[in-house]
Parts: sequence; C-alpha cells; structure tokens
Amino acid sequence: MTFSIVGHCPETGMFGLAISSSSPAVAARCAFARAGVGAVSTQNVTDPRLGPQALDLMERGATPGEALAILERTGNYMAWRQVLAVGRTGESAIYSGTEVLGRWSEAQDMNVAAAGNLLADTAVPEAMVATFRTTTGGLGHRLMEALVSGLASGGEAGPVHSAGLLLVDRQSWPLAELRIDWTTDCPIAALSEAWKVFEPQMDAYVTRALDPRSAPSYGVPGDE
Repeated sequence: MTFSIVGHCPETGMFGLAISSSSPAVAARCAFARAGVGAVSTQNVTDPRLGPQALDLMERGATPGEALAILERTGNYMAWRQVLAVGRTGESAIYSGTEVLGRWSEAQDMNVAAAGNLLADTAVPEAMVATFRTTTGGLGHRLMEALVSGLASGGEAGPVHSAGLLLVDRQSWPLAELRIDWTTDCPIAALSEAWKVFEPQMDAYVTRALDPRSAPSYGVPGDE
C-alpha cells in the first residue's frame, strides 16, 4: 500500500522522509522525524506507535539497526510491519515482516533507506535510493526527486492517492511538513507543486518563529 524513503544530510544534520500510498493521509500515520535523532517510516499494516518508539530508542543511543531489532522483539504483530530508519551517523536499517503485503522490496545505503509493499515492481526502492544518491541539492529536493523516481519506476500496483514530505533541522518542530491527504489525481505531482511553493519560504518561517523583528515581509495584501 505504500512506498517511502528516509534520508539524512550529513552536511546540515537534517533528517527527512517522503512517502506515498493508495491509502488516505499516509503521512499522518507513517512519517516520523526528530531533530538531531533521525527519521522513521512505519508502513504496510501500520502501527504509528513504532515511529516514536524507534526515535526514543535512537535518542537514547541505539543505532537504527538496534532500535528496529528491539521493536521486532517487543512490538505487536510485527510480522505485518515494515519499518525504515536512519540515524545521526548515517546508518540506516529496514525491518520487513513475513506478512508484508503483495510484491515488496527494500534498499538502503549510508544516509538513506527505501522500501515498499504492494509494488508494481520490486525495483522501486532501489531506484529511489539511486536517485537520492545521485541528486544534488538540499535534502527536501533529493527526497522529492526520489519519490518521483519511485513512481516512475512503477510505484504501487494500483493508483496512489496520498503523499507527504517531512523535514526536521535544528528546531523541535518540523522544518517542512507537507501533505496531500487525498486526491484522485496524482498526489506526488501535487506534493511537488506544494514543495516548489514552500521551499523558497522555508527558512523565513523559522526566522519568524525565532525572531519576528528580523523576519522578511509576508508578501500578502495588507503587509507593508
């Protein structure tokens, strides 16, 4: 039902993920990231508790691999889960249970991991990782290009209806949290358009939160 990618930028320390699914509001249940700690995607038959649990373990010093191994031992119905994680050292890890749905696969490298289930082609995660590795630019751009590549490589066996992008940087709140919760058109195309609008303003929203006196204008009617 889902394909996703988690990523880390060692130059900036940012974490993020991009995700799409045939299910509604996939990013609301499956996308988790914590500044200075890592990013986690929990999917297939989703248990949203696994995202914060993995991040808590990683914040206390577990590697992504150790965190997912602990969840495999202690979580509920883990055979039905698929979980991806990347941590502060760039290590990535993936857990895919024995009951993951349909055609599924996974791929990973330093600073990145991708996986999917009910896929049209098992090459989708590898294509996403390859695109992430070869694309230049900021983390959000690289994740979005990887998500587009996953769709171009086949994506899900059926149409996708929701998508999301989550980024964290130095603050406790998300640097970017963009979601297309339902559309009968292409949610990845809609998410790409939202990212094009938001990316140039992204840093300004942080400045407005930390010090409104030095914030740029809002660029809306009535703002002088």
